[in-house]
Amino acid sequence: MMIRFKKSKCIGGIFLALLLCNACASRKPFAATNKVYEQQVESAITLIKAPLPKPAPMDSSTILLSKEKEKLDQIDWVGTTNFGLRKPNFVILHHTAQDSIEQTLHTFTLPRTQVSAHYVIDKAGNVYHILNDYLRAWHAGIARWGSLSDINSISIGIEIDNNGTDPYTEPQISNLLCLLDSLKTTYKIPAENFIGHGDIAPGRKVDPGVNFPWEKLAKKGFGLWYASDSLQTPPANFNPVDGLRILGYDTRNTPEAIKAFKRHFTPLEDQSTAEWSPFSLSVLYNLYSKKSGL
Repeated sequence: MMIRFKKSKCIGGIFLALLLCNACASRKPFAATNKVYEQQVESAITLIKAPLPKPAPMDSSTILLSKEKEKLDQIDWVGTTNFGLRKPNFVILHHTAQDSIEQTLHTFTLPRTQVSAHYVIDKAGNVYHILNDYLRAWHAGIARWGSLSDINSISIGIEIDNNGTDPYTEPQISNLLCLLDSLKTTYKIPAENFIGHGDIAPGRKVDPGVNFPWEKLAKKGFGLWYASDSLQTPPANFNPVDGLRILGYDTRNTPEAIKAFKRHFTPLEDQSTAEWSPFSLSVLYNLYSKKSGL
């Protein structure tokens, strides 16, 4: 489903419309794959509604008293009244690294690619909603943020039509901000949980790249940014690796974590080296202090 945001202001209440229309979207040229989507959703609903299977017979090497076996065989389904859908708590931003929006949408509708996202934004600012927000997209891959390693299960993935080297367009960023505002409000996502694919997969991914306007997003409440008017030289006992780890970076490959940090927060610096400059160290310490409440 494609959403068109106005350039100057966000459209309120879009998510009600999305939930109502998502299952019935069948416009060409994706009518066939939209039908597959609907079939897979129906299969998921059937799976959720089905009673859980009885425990398998005990292995002969396992010794249980006969009364305990009887209890195990008599497990009944008792549906609790206290549950809800799993809500996303992170937004991961990507660039498509492809040549066109048509190529990207085609990629996301091919079963063999095994990749997807929840939203795609083309260069004109058109927003395509391609997966219900409550469902698990395959966009993060092998990734880690802090102690979290299954990022797909807790996040919304947004792909922006960009080959990785071109500047982002004004309509893209304007409508991205509208979309992020809706997501943040709807799911109560913390400001610091808007991050990039390159942040959660250092050494493997670089998107959304050095051209992405993280500072502009942070000023609107989406992501962390440093206070330029209060930068200072870190104390002698400050360990940059600890600083990266506090922010959430996977430091098992420290050089790549440093590059990922610089790509996000100091994009004008040399991205080919993992060396700290006085400026990037002061930025790291500023963010570390903010995150640590110092």
